[in-house]
Amino acid sequence: MASERYSFSLTTFSPSGKLVQIEYALAAVAAGAPSVGIKALNGVVLATENKHKSILYDEHSVSKVEMITKHIGMVYSGMGPDYRLLVKQARKMAQQYLLVYREPIPTAQLVQRVAMVMQEYTQSGGVRPFGVSLLICGWDNDKPYLFQCDPSGTYFAWKATAMGKNFVNGKTFLEKRYSEDLELDDAVHTAILTLKEGFEGQMTADNIEVGICDANGFRKLDPSNVKDYLANIP
Repeated sequence: MASERYSFSLTTFSPSGKLVQIEYALAAVAAGAPSVGIKALNGVVLATENKHKSILYDEHSVSKVEMITKHIGMVYSGMGPDYRLLVKQARKMAQQYLLVYREPIPTAQLVQRVAMVMQEYTQSGGVRPFGVSLLICGWDNDKPYLFQCDPSGTYFAWKATAMGKNFVNGKTFLEKRYSEDLELDDAVHTAILTLKEGFEGQMTADNIEVGICDANGFRKLDPSNVKDYLANIP
């Protein structure tokens, strides 16, 4: 009963020093579909599972890997509607930066601003924390970047990471497979293999999404490209 006194309050710490609403948001992320991000020498790859519960579902209607600017992409684990709002906000912030400074927003700047929005939702009345964690990748100054943003507004820079369902196994797998001199092509293979670790059923080009970011900008891979990568995976 004691914990229930704190579980609905956004701004009250529990006796153990936690904001219980944030714990719930993180639980929503951990129950979400797995996502993987890997930084390579010449780019970054984002991959996620996008399974549909029915064969009648039009899989092209909702995308999980989204372009924010020409050189920044994003993917999530957790609740889809919360993600859509953050994608919209991120695009708006990138556009505002471009109007003011006449240059594209650096990845780290965008991450910081999105994290601020997420943090604001942990302390304002009438709202709840976002039930998503984001992986944001970008290419600035001839360098690849990969960040993770959590519901609390915390953000980290990663070389490679996994989140969502089975994220512990995913991270363990990446720790074994990751190397500093990874090329983008190998990183895509590694990302798909990481997803495969906890994948239930047959992995096809229709139930995973892959995005890559390099010197040419960010783009989502066509199902035909994903099929080619899957063909080379044992």
